[in-house]
Amino acid sequence: MKQVVQNYKSGELAVLDVPVPGCKPGGVLVRSAYSLISTGTELMKVSEAGMSMLGKARSRPDQVAKVMQSVATNGVPATYRKVMGKLDSYTPLGYSLCGVVEQVGAGVDDVKAGDLVACAGNEHALHAELNWVPKNLYAPVPDGLAPRHAAFGTVGSIALQGVRQGESRLGEVALVIGLGLIGQLVVQLLTASGVRVVGADPDPARCELAERLGAAACGDPASAAVETAVAELTGGHGVDQVYLAAGGGSNQPVELAARLCRDRGRVVDIGKCRLDLPWNAYYEKELDVRFSRSYGPGRYDPEYELEGRDYPIGYVRWTERRNLACFLDLVARGRVDVEPLVSHIADFDDAVETYRRLKDGELKAVAVLFRYPGHTAEAEAEAPAVAVPAVKRPVGAVSTPARAAGTPVRLAFVGAGNYATSMLLPHLAQRDGVELSTVVTTTALSAANAQRKFGFAEATTDLDAVLGDKSIDAVFVVTRHSSHAELTRRALLAGKTVFVEKPLALTEDELAGVLAAVEESGNDRLQVGFNRRFAPLLQEARTRFGARTGPASLRYLVNAGRLQHGSWYLQQGTEGSRFAGEGGHFIDTASWLLGADPVLVYAVATSGNEDLQVVLRYPDGSTATISYVTTGAPGFPKETLDLVADGKVLRLDDFVRASVYDRKRWVSSRLPKARDKGQNAELAAFVRAVRTGGPMPVPLESLVATTAATLAVQTGLAGGAPVSLARTR
Repeated sequence: MKQVVQNYKSGELAVLDVPVPGCKPGGVLVRSAYSLISTGTELMKVSEAGMSMLGKARSRPDQVAKVMQSVATNGVPATYRKVMGKLDSYTPLGYSLCGVVEQVGAGVDDVKAGDLVACAGNEHALHAELNWVPKNLYAPVPDGLAPRHAAFGTVGSIALQGVRQGESRLGEVALVIGLGLIGQLVVQLLTASGVRVVGADPDPARCELAERLGAAACGDPASAAVETAVAELTGGHGVDQVYLAAGGGSNQPVELAARLCRDRGRVVDIGKCRLDLPWNAYYEKELDVRFSRSYGPGRYDPEYELEGRDYPIGYVRWTERRNLACFLDLVARGRVDVEPLVSHIADFDDAVETYRRLKDGELKAVAVLFRYPGHTAEAEAEAPAVAVPAVKRPVGAVSTPARAAGTPVRLAFVGAGNYATSMLLPHLAQRDGVELSTVVTTTALSAANAQRKFGFAEATTDLDAVLGDKSIDAVFVVTRHSSHAELTRRALLAGKTVFVEKPLALTEDELAGVLAAVEESGNDRLQVGFNRRFAPLLQEARTRFGARTGPASLRYLVNAGRLQHGSWYLQQGTEGSRFAGEGGHFIDTASWLLGADPVLVYAVATSGNEDLQVVLRYPDGSTATISYVTTGAPGFPKETLDLVADGKVLRLDDFVRASVYDRKRWVSSRLPKARDKGQNAELAAFVRAVRTGGPMPVPLESLVATTAATLAVQTGLAGGAPVSLARTR
């Protein structure tokens, strides 16, 4: 299928061939009929992409702050690779469309194949021929509503949420500053609510359009026309509400709002404009400044948007989905008219040229629609569903012999997120004797990005086809944590050698399922991404520390830091606790240094479970204490480790320096390039095992023991007592 994409580093726009997205449970696969270009938000993104690196930094100071924090935590080289990897990737455009349901995922019962739906979301309602859309981000289109009008659903919901935040009442007067797409919709929604509206915009054509659509008066904010109209309509008191629907760096909108708003009036920010509030003006009138967050309640909540958990209507009357359905109903009943806003309809194949004309100012438009093949004006009434091919099942297990000399090891990746593209694929793409065969993702564009950047022969969303491909030697599972165990189980049963990023499993049942697959298939070719034991600096320090005769004490401080709001790591209901996802790294490192697997786990946490203390006991009496904290200073190193035994001390400082204190002290030199946490060496060992058919880099028994110990932490926290691991050995 085809999709509109942009490279944020170069500014390049393209219509790219990408795989068809899979139809996951909890959502529907939608074939686009029309998608709407947001001439404000999208053109701002397109313009930013054309800036220099300095210009991009100036336009996004929030992202610069994140980069600086990453530098402090991970070092300059690793941060540079991560940032450049993100910049030099294709990113999607679009977030408002209408299309036909082509396939229905499990758990969806409110629509069927062939139904017309309006879709929302900057990850799900993209300018693409097909999109997978979760349940709470689509709404059925009312009978008789044209698809091109239903494509306004998302931007209509944004305008509607802004009006709701203003709490407008019959007979009030409102000022709308900025009469672009959102502003024009706000004018109509307010008028439909019985509110008289004054509009402000420097473009006379937009002012004239707003007046045709119901505004009492409109004018240039720099002239006296707007102020005169407000005075006449309010008796000199000022408007009850001001809606900021303008963009740009001017502070004029907020200053105008203060001047024309009545005492204790409401100012609602919908657009992205400068908000340097003049303190005296806002203080003296005691103005109520409010923000409108996109489509409504549920936005940025992954449990609502991705997992389909609705908010009870008695507590949250208007959610994202209810706003979307409400706006569609208003358009269907003629209370809002979007047809006059349509400045241009372009064929989807002409997307790049359309963006160019908009950016250059050649095409003056309020709203522009992309029309997709098969959806002409005459065909809108009946948009047939297209059959989806049957899914293939995995084949049986096969042996894993040594590779013939000169034959490359063929690898497939399931998942191509940030970790895969920044920490794994750059190493594999440069390795001789490795062929990147296929990349599998649920979102088409991430697969296409990985194919372009790393040279995969194929990109697809069909996992079963990959598992059934006998020419593929090994499968990398680099997806979200909740899918690791099931994907690993299926790949083992298909006879593949498997590299799965940590964690291997989130529950004991998942771990048992993986082991059952090993027993059923006879295939134990498994590696979990516990890379720290492969770090060159730590390996050298361990060698210099030497053998020990007595029990050891190990202390591992992990200054994990707080997660950003919206991180999927916070979805504990589906993705497990943060320690369940990451803790295996540190338990594996401790066990490797101590040369054994733990037999006892005791865990305690501070109030709120923000910081964990995990104590591991080993067969020879050695102990390891892992302090996993989120409340530390962000500038402090992320990982520090001390190993004490036999009168010796090994010290590791965040993989940039190591020391061993014995009769003579050894101190490593500072690494010249970056923190090397062992990914490259781990991948080399894995590829070598696949090529030769030799033992896997880490014994399966150790992988299982580390996973069991990680799971035991949560059990120990719940029970408040030590947990024995003897049963897992």
